[in-house]
Amino acid sequence: GCPTGKAVTTPGFDLPCRWVVHAVGPVWRGGARGEKDLLRSCYRSAFSEAARLGASSVAFPLISAGVFGYPVHEALDVARAEAQAFLDAHPDVDATLVVFSRDVVAESVALIGELREFVDDAYVDASPFLRDRQRELEALGAPLPSAAAGRECAACAPMASVPASDELAERLSHLDASFSQALLALIDERGLTDAQVYRRANLSRQLFSKIRSRADYRPTKPTAVALALALELTLPQARELLARAGLALSHSSKFDVIVEFYLMRGVHDVMAVNEALFAFDQPLLGSQ
Repeated sequence: GCPTGKAVTTPGFDLPCRWVVHAVGPVWRGGARGEKDLLRSCYRSAFSEAARLGASSVAFPLISAGVFGYPVHEALDVARAEAQAFLDAHPDVDATLVVFSRDVVAESVALIGELREFVDDAYVDASPFLRDRQRELEALGAPLPSAAAGRECAACAPMASVPASDELAERLSHLDASFSQALLALIDERGLTDAQVYRRANLSRQLFSKIRSRADYRPTKPTAVALALALELTLPQARELLARAGLALSHSSKFDVIVEFYLMRGVHDVMAVNEALFAFDQPLLGSQ
């Protein structure tokens, strides 16, 4: 059989994968019997098998955290560290941690208590305010805005003056640097390599090459935020970079509020921010 802390591979047979890596994790016995070293060895053996087979993607569970009793928070710390080490050595592999519940990840999210309060204050509290305001208007007998009224106002609103063609040409000739141009300038300014940035941002080399080669590239917000984190920008700097792509952070979006929370606290680890986003059922950063 396979000893604890090791892994072996079999074909995927009828499963939707080419191979299955069978890893034998340790049973938790209090933490003083080498469980952490065995769990690390387990992940390393499994990832080593994936590398040997030339796998382009890997899905792995939180080993030993179920019936084997390994504390979830500590098991996730080991999984995160070993997955990061594997991806540092094999940056083109897509690695996905598979869990049965968001609560598993939420238990170990950095600053989760503060984050929940911040989200409640910045995002959830907006809805009761709007409802209270509507009740106030109804009590005063004030008519609520209607779609028809909106159309009428729009119809009678004066048109903005249109710039003359020479004025428009002048404005277009003084456009700010694009997102791609600003990004590359920031990378050079910080003395970083492309590989360092796209790995930190959890992006593929192919996507980063597209960003570098196209001055007019328009990223999605998760991609732009991932790059801002990879560059370790402050919140104002991140806002400025996002604005280059026509993007902004808003308190009307839970995703934006979570990103703002970590930027305000100088947390630039994409994995840590992704764990928080996952716990709140929001889009993840990078992995494109």
